[in-house]
Amino acid sequence: MASTGTAVAGGRPRALRWAPYLLISPTVLLIAVFLVYPIGSVLYYSLQHYNLTKPWANGFAGLANFREMLFEDPLFWTSLGFTAKWVVAEIGLQLVLGLALALIVNESFIGRGLARAMVFSPWAVSGVLTTGIWILLYNPTTGIVRYLGAPEAAVLGNPDTVFGALVLTELWRGVPFFAILLLAGLQGIPGELYEAAAVDGAGRTRRFLHVTLPHLRDAIVLATLLRSVWEFNNVDLIYTLTGGGPAQVTTTLPLYVAQRAIDSKDFGYGSALTTAGFVILLFCSLLYLRLSRFGADHKG
Repeated sequence: MASTGTAVAGGRPRALRWAPYLLISPTVLLIAVFLVYPIGSVLYYSLQHYNLTKPWANGFAGLANFREMLFEDPLFWTSLGFTAKWVVAEIGLQLVLGLALALIVNESFIGRGLARAMVFSPWAVSGVLTTGIWILLYNPTTGIVRYLGAPEAAVLGNPDTVFGALVLTELWRGVPFFAILLLAGLQGIPGELYEAAAVDGAGRTRRFLHVTLPHLRDAIVLATLLRSVWEFNNVDLIYTLTGGGPAQVTTTLPLYVAQRAIDSKDFGYGSALTTAGFVILLFCSLLYLRLSRFGADHKG
């Protein structure tokens, strides 16, 4: 019979109860340091007047930053509207083009390995290097745009063309992400399903609609969700190409946060903007997962 204090129900030593917690404690500590603490800091400063250029006015602000953001700052709504437009355009086009590329490189043909490497290579290029390449391409005197119009045309300086130029640049970097994930999903579809569909007389279109797409559903949901979050938080590409211009027409919400918090040193208001972006992303992500029924059994 085990002595009191050395065993628990089932004959397990009492000390073993703490073993799982000890094993996960390093991970919990890292999460607390690198995730919980930064989020808590942002929430705290969002309730403060904290501007390095006006230290005499610093102090508790309550909801003043949020009141200013919602009712007195038109650039907040402008940047939020452009962010939504940017995310919808990028995710829609990246999904369609990425799926098309995945279907192409999933087929058997000579040089398929090289083709896959060419398709996926832009994803390995850093954002700043990508924008450097496209700045050279968009240069009105030395880039390829001089062959598309007047030599003095500045694609990135024209409000009518800058959005299309930004979308094209990000497509070059973002389409491979969708192609990679969707190709992995395509390779997991049993070939017997296509054979059975062909025996039943289903053509290529019907096989795509009734076999391919249903089996790619979770992969599409995951890819669009992850990429939507990344595109919402996109700063490096837009900042490097346009800096939010011309006339703030390409300023996204994260870029506006950078302008207020880093350039203007208004960390209190910048934290309030960050909190708003966090709440918007969290709400949209949960709603999207709920409506898409991600991970649920889609049979029948």
